[in-house]
Amino acid sequence: MGIADHLTYILRNLYAGQEATVRTGRGTTDWFQIGKGVHQGCILSPCLFKLYVECIMRNAGLDEAQAGIKIAERNINNLIYADDTTFMVESEEELKSLLMKVKEESEKVGLKLNMQKTKIMASSPITSWQIDGETVETVSDFIFLGSKITADGDCSHEIKRCLLLRRKVMTKLDCILKSRDITLSTKVHLVKAMFFPMVMYGCESWTIRKARCQRIDGF
Repeated sequence: MGIADHLTYILRNLYAGQEATVRTGRGTTDWFQIGKGVHQGCILSPCLFKLYVECIMRNAGLDEAQAGIKIAERNINNLIYADDTTFMVESEEELKSLLMKVKEESEKVGLKLNMQKTKIMASSPITSWQIDGETVETVSDFIFLGSKITADGDCSHEIKRCLLLRRKVMTKLDCILKSRDITLSTKVHLVKAMFFPMVMYGCESWTIRKARCQRIDGF
């Protein structure tokens, strides 16, 4: 990937001979070796994991694969955020091919796909299939990166969910918002900090009608 030798040397030394102990109510355990994983809380860890995943995707040949969808004249078949990966294809066969390639390359470097968290969403009915004896679940909606995604692209379910979450928080903080001991400006700051981000999270991708806009404005 074009990384300088002295940088890889530094990282190898940083991770060489890692040991850890577990603190319990009765004291600490004996020290033991850590054979895999990145340092918890280290600022390098997210970057190292991204490089790790990128290497898997390249070895799986996703950059050269013809499978995917066209967006602005570019062929895109995967989107990655942290350890969440989304494959976008136009057929069931292409999806199987990409998933199996990534699975094989992941296992080569010690990673395993969590099939319990792997879901398939399609705009048309598809047959269920299995990987290593585990059925890959087909769903019509699911929560992805904090937003509810549906197969038909309808955002009304996500908007309702956000408004319901806002209502629950409003109920919990009702005594604070009605308190005479708290200034109005503090209450306004509280609403802006806690309620608006919750309701408007992911709104950039919403496709809504005028009636739904009025309901949001009413909030």
